[in-house]
Amino acid sequence: MSKVIAVFGAGTGLGASVARRFGKEGFRVALVARRKDRLEALAEELAGDGIEAVAFAADLSDPAQAPALIAEIRQRFGRIDVVEYGPIGVDQTFTPAAELDATIIAGLVPLLLLTPIEVVRALLPEWTERGDGAFLLTNGYTAVEPLPKLSGLGPVMAAARNYVYSLHGELAEAGIYAGTLAIAAFIARSEIAESNSITTESEFPVVDPDDLAEHYWSMYVARDRIEQIHPENPGLHPAAQ
Repeated sequence: MSKVIAVFGAGTGLGASVARRFGKEGFRVALVARRKDRLEALAEELAGDGIEAVAFAADLSDPAQAPALIAEIRQRFGRIDVVEYGPIGVDQTFTPAAELDATIIAGLVPLLLLTPIEVVRALLPEWTERGDGAFLLTNGYTAVEPLPKLSGLGPVMAAARNYVYSLHGELAEAGIYAGTLAIAAFIARSEIAESNSITTESEFPVVDPDDLAEHYWSMYVARDRIEQIHPENPGLHPAAQ
């Protein structure tokens, strides 16, 4: 039975590129996001490339849905070998640290921290029994290096990054890989890139999601690093803001 990757937060940018990169290697693909119409359109595009893909509409901001969602995907495909989790869209924005309050942070925690934890919990019995599995978490660069005026997302993503590092340390010997890709850029062809979020004054470059997907494939195969930053030398420092 061919392997399966579940792409959480699948969209026209990174999600589509990850689906194609792993699909090229024979993986079947579960596409997970809120809007089923967009997922089905992407599944149809992937089918044109000879990749089996199925849409699963879900609200990833509700961690309680994770176990049933995993069960639904497993029922359709028989297994789940890899998860790529990166559901960031125009609804999630930066907030200066001085303007943060508990309500803003509480609104980000379920999607960016609690649901990925519940996804892993639901998959660990299968992965432990098989002695193989991989959890790939997409983060923004501010999870790695805090920057002025670009808070909100960063503190919550930093907590998820901490979780992935601990997870890898606990599970690597059991054949289960956990890694994170920190992106110091906007992603071309993504919903954010196509919105008004990018301006000519932005310090962040725009990167090709195919390059990011290649990083994920390399990380999955080599399992020689917990974290990859792209671009590798982003040159974003507090003084630059």
